[in-house]
Amino acid sequence: MASLWFESALLPGGWADSVRVTLQDGRIASVDAGVAPRPGDERHGLAVPGLCNVHSHAFQRGMAGLTERRGGAEGDDFWTWREVMYIFLSQLTPDDVEVIAAQAYVEMLEGGFTRVGEFHYLHHDASGAAYADPAEMAGRVAKAAAQAGIGLTLLPVFYAHADFGGAPPAPGQRRFISNNDSFLRLIEASARHLREDATLGVAFHSLRAASVEELGAILEPGVVGPIHIHIAEQLREVEACVAHHGARPVEWLLNNAPVNERWCLIHATHVTAVETERLAATGAVAGLCPVTEANLGDGVFPTARFLELGGRMGVGTDSNVLIGAAEELRSLEYAQRLTLRARCLLADAQTPSVGRRLFEAACVGGAQALGAIGGVAPGNSADIVALNAVHPALADRSGDLALDSWIFAARSGAVDAVWRRGVNVVSGGRHRHADAVAGRYRATLARLLAK
Repeated sequence: MASLWFESALLPGGWADSVRVTLQDGRIASVDAGVAPRPGDERHGLAVPGLCNVHSHAFQRGMAGLTERRGGAEGDDFWTWREVMYIFLSQLTPDDVEVIAAQAYVEMLEGGFTRVGEFHYLHHDASGAAYADPAEMAGRVAKAAAQAGIGLTLLPVFYAHADFGGAPPAPGQRRFISNNDSFLRLIEASARHLREDATLGVAFHSLRAASVEELGAILEPGVVGPIHIHIAEQLREVEACVAHHGARPVEWLLNNAPVNERWCLIHATHVTAVETERLAATGAVAGLCPVTEANLGDGVFPTARFLELGGRMGVGTDSNVLIGAAEELRSLEYAQRLTLRARCLLADAQTPSVGRRLFEAACVGGAQALGAIGGVAPGNSADIVALNAVHPALADRSGDLALDSWIFAARSGAVDAVWRRGVNVVSGGRHRHADAVAGRYRATLARLLAK
């Protein structure tokens, strides 16, 4: 039985000093505060729970930085970015996906995420044909997660159409496409690739890609895991939904699907005040990806109002253009400041620290969205992040002030160590397999970008 001792730790009841955490079989066996370290205890500074990354497209890490050039006289937006993404993914083999995903997952762990929700829609070969194992690509994602040591909630994605009204898929989408029967086979095959405490859920790419009949048919067999969907990310999507359904995307979904605590609505960027209130009341999680939403020019979710209404939120890295828990939380607050022209908007009277309120909301909401249980408490998975107490940005700071400083004032090096299921996967800010994973990644990208 291993033991960790921290100068202070963020526990479910708040900060505590001199905390000893014992680990057994990947779980937290006990937590004792106000105790001296014992011989053999591994000693660290500040401990916080590992965060859940609610939304990732791991393969897109390989194209990070490749889309930052203006494409033409009419400029660039989400839709032109999507065309570049289609070109990139058209050449990816299962080996490539495994290598790129492993690199993304290593970076997530180094950045403070200990579980990822992989919104996985790259199912077929380059021609659009299914592999002999329909979950070949899902299996590679699972292998990458195992290599990195990150927790996995696998979310195979149902994607049948290019747009509302059952529009046929475009050539760039042929690797995504399923019908009801083939998708259920994909789910069954995906389950066989999961190990340890991995969780299997289901995702719908968007209301553009799945009809109400298909959505109902997929859910009818008794899906028991998390349910995720992209929704209301772009204004063009909202306008097309109104034209087809006579309702906005979030409005339509709340009227036609059994949205509850098992659901995670990704982005929901363009919502009205009424939709915000209704979504908060369902208990569903808003899966917010502020770094990607800024990169793609999506817009800004009304997070301040949503939290005031008791809404639940989690953060994700989506396109993985830049990976880190602090970056996502900081960007979430800054987007509200820029929109509402005020400061400290995601704090409240009960929790005046912006960093603390954001972190705890993302911890609770993220765990809900990925079918996990978070927090440094007995019985939970031993997913713990130690911050570097001697980092310049954290100098002479503890408690909420240290959390604020990590999120808003630190650059690299603030995350010192990470344990995932009790295994020390990051030490001194570096993942234990970082060099080997990065070497394979560089070789893969060199080949892909030479084409």
